[in-house]
Amino acid sequence: MNTLRTAIAGLTLLAGTTLVRADVITDWTQTAIDVMKAVNVAGNPWTRSMAMMHVSMSDSVNAVENRYARFTPDIAADPNASAEAAAAAAAREILMRQYPGQKARIDTAFTAMLERVPDSPARAAGIALGEKVAASVFADRQNDDTNVPDTYRPLTRPGVWVPTTPPLFSQYATARPWGMKAANQFRPGPPPKLSSTLYARDYNETKEFGGLKSVKRTDAQSDAVRFWAQGNLFAAWYQAAAQISARRGLGLAENARLFGLLSMGIANCYILDWDAKFHYQFWRPLTAIRNGDQDGNDATERDAGWLPLNATPMHPEYPSQAGINAGTARNILESVFGTGPESFAVTDVADARLQRRFDSLAQMAEEHKEVRIWGGIHFRNSLDVGEAMGRKLADHLLANYLKPTR
Repeated sequence: MNTLRTAIAGLTLLAGTTLVRADVITDWTQTAIDVMKAVNVAGNPWTRSMAMMHVSMSDSVNAVENRYARFTPDIAADPNASAEAAAAAAAREILMRQYPGQKARIDTAFTAMLERVPDSPARAAGIALGEKVAASVFADRQNDDTNVPDTYRPLTRPGVWVPTTPPLFSQYATARPWGMKAANQFRPGPPPKLSSTLYARDYNETKEFGGLKSVKRTDAQSDAVRFWAQGNLFAAWYQAAAQISARRGLGLAENARLFGLLSMGIANCYILDWDAKFHYQFWRPLTAIRNGDQDGNDATERDAGWLPLNATPMHPEYPSQAGINAGTARNILESVFGTGPESFAVTDVADARLQRRFDSLAQMAEEHKEVRIWGGIHFRNSLDVGEAMGRKLADHLLANYLKPTR
């Protein structure tokens, strides 16, 4: 994706070639994507930054308009302030605190906002309000345990080799989620026993469809696998949300709430899922299939040289991150937009020439999951369990946070 923020006659570019209506929420979503791309932030920290920014923006807007409950209501409301200025100032404050080296890019985005909001006491009040709200949200997340030292201990015995690349962000397994009691609040039961029929079913499906040299996977499925790299796994949901909200004409408070809930949900995915992953420590298909003669299941034939199409992520298999992402994001977006047909396109964040088009949120969620089997890095049960976790997570946030005040 082109990382240059483009202002074209009231339009903003959030999804490659797809133009959507300008909005302070989607504008700063794109700015945040650009900022984090520039400094190579991805995965769990990416989602944490997005949640801090979008919650700050939603709380700032509602400190002015009082349309939806605030996540951190400790800052006094100011109904005379500019809600747009407050949202922009909150976003700028969060990004500057996180990525001060990107000051020029952030200031350019803020200057563009100032051109849309007349210079007035309301604008000044909005800027002051947004900065206060963002400071409060930022302070609240400083004790969320996402930055504790990585002390993951590989399971081994003296003299036995283990992979020497540390797992990704293992500390998120014990981090404090957004609006939940603990990371294990929706922890699922264990993965299937290796001796089970369910495990054999999943093993053989991934082995046949997900192998590097699979003859069952179609070219179209291989293309989908290549598109759904880590960077697109969460960014695509923001692109879909921006396009549909623009088409529906959501107002500022509605859009701020939508993106606030979406970012809280996705950030929680990378905490709740990590809790379960590192609790169960279930093996990836690459390990499982090369050791198929060691699992005690006569229906799982070993393939000594099997390789997946996708590179295997450096964290345990169960449950699936793609599954929990799909369940959470789809539930939150459908709570606002419904379950009917929705035409939209999502663009690769690294290569704007690559794009996927969908006719519904459900269709994208399904492909979002299936590619993990076609790519050879997940088992189907893990996807199903992850999706169920995501739906519970979304329902919890919708029932308890950023609710209408009137």
